[in-house]
Amino acid sequence: MRNISIILIVLFILVTGCKKKDEPVYSGTITIDNVLYGTGPYYAQGFSVPTGTLVSTLNDPLDVITILEDHDVSFNVKKLFFSTLNYKNSFALYGDYNSESDAIQAFNNFSTVTNNTWLEIADSVDINQIWIYKTSSGKFAKLRIIDTYTENGSPPYAECTFEWVYQPDGSTTFPEK
Repeated sequence: MRNISIILIVLFILVTGCKKKDEPVYSGTITIDNVLYGTGPYYAQGFSVPTGTLVSTLNDPLDVITILEDHDVSFNVKKLFFSTLNYKNSFALYGDYNSESDAIQAFNNFSTVTNNTWLEIADSVDINQIWIYKTSSGKFAKLRIIDTYTENGSPPYAECTFEWVYQPDGSTTFPEK
């Protein structure tokens, strides 16, 4: 009886310890901010486009979007911008819309990346904009800016919430929802 109990316990541990591999995430909504961590070197939490998760910028990973702010000498926030460490121009503004409903409709209808003027940073990020992001390997993501938030001070605080869709196969056509 004792041997059967031990075998059942071992089987239970094996069965409950096996985890199904998580499916990749290719769309969602996420919030990033400019908070710095560490005591030197400092790092932030950025959005990893290929994995769809927040990751540390400590080791300068490729394809991670961070939000930064530009401020004046009194630490008043003037504007927000996205940055990435891809060693190439990775951002293009697809559109700037007057309302949330217009931005949502344009985002949902935007299915194919065409020739764009690619920029090193996404300058002057604001609500109801759609940005295109090109990864270091030439894959694409589209970002719809849902909300931004800033606080003046030393240091100034910046935050951005956006909806995103990633095209993992390298084509210029986004998957349908």
